[in-house]
Amino acid sequence: MSREQRIRVDEILRRPGPGGPHSVEEIRAGFRELMAGMIVPCGIRTAPTTLGGRPALHVEPTGGGPDGGKDGRKSDGPGGGKADGPGGGTILYFHGGGFVFGSPETALSLTGNLVTRTGLPAFSLDYRLAPEHPFPAAPDDALNAYRDLLDRGEDPATVVLAGDSAGGGLAVTTCLAARDAGLPLPAAVLAFSPSADATRTGESMDTKEGIDPIFTREALAHTGAMYLADADPRHPLLSPAVHADLTGLPPMLIQVGANEVLLDDSTRLAARASAAGVDVVLDVTADAPHVFQAFAGVLDEADEALDRAALFLRQRVRAGAAARATAA
Repeated sequence: MSREQRIRVDEILRRPGPGGPHSVEEIRAGFRELMAGMIVPCGIRTAPTTLGGRPALHVEPTGGGPDGGKDGRKSDGPGGGKADGPGGGTILYFHGGGFVFGSPETALSLTGNLVTRTGLPAFSLDYRLAPEHPFPAAPDDALNAYRDLLDRGEDPATVVLAGDSAGGGLAVTTCLAARDAGLPLPAAVLAFSPSADATRTGESMDTKEGIDPIFTREALAHTGAMYLADADPRHPLLSPAVHADLTGLPPMLIQVGANEVLLDDSTRLAARASAAGVDVVLDVTADAPHVFQAFAGVLDEADEALDRAALFLRQRVRAGAAARATAA
């Protein structure tokens, strides 16, 4: 990551917004504006669909396989048949936004890059948001979406869950909920800068204050209160990094930037997962902000991180497909 790239991204993320606590409408509009400036790769087509009773965006590769068309802007069109990735497979993606803002469209730079780099199609879920729908609406929607994929005949051994920020935490807690419901678990979890501690007790909440160009404790408390409503932040589905039993979860890749107040959400989640016997990789990028992967095409480290993430997903899907073939 060059110094010029870091400065450019930091300036973008520190642009001042309206003063004082922002309304839900202001937060959502500001995030849409920010994410509209991200580069969405060519080589994909998108189509609206439903999953688990919720709207979703189906994202498919059109570039002929992994890495096809990962440079340039998006190309939209009607969804066709399911793409044939490495051994088949599907990405179930959960967007970020503190459970208050964001959508499959705002996350398209991330899902598009995963799709073009893996050759796998993705479903990006439009789960319900707070304050209209506080906890546990989002995890309920996520579990229903995963259950729907299984009901449609998807092999869990070739399904991978992925997400960024709040959605990264949701990818983890969907596995917890699926395990507790007796459902077969997916092949892997990919979490970009997961929000995984609603108690906000990580040391990085203080040590990275001011270094983080996006979040402050005050801002996180503002949106967090909308999502929590009257829920106990120590609930395992709200704070898996500190209060969940992670036993039995599938292999996980956690990517995070070193300049995040939420850094310790990732480090403690990885430590607890490892202690529970989970195969986990913690991938920390120096001098990088929250969900820096969205800056693919602008930050070298974003593209490199996405390449590592795609390799992880392809390996896990191939392993799942091989195991399925052996069992057959």
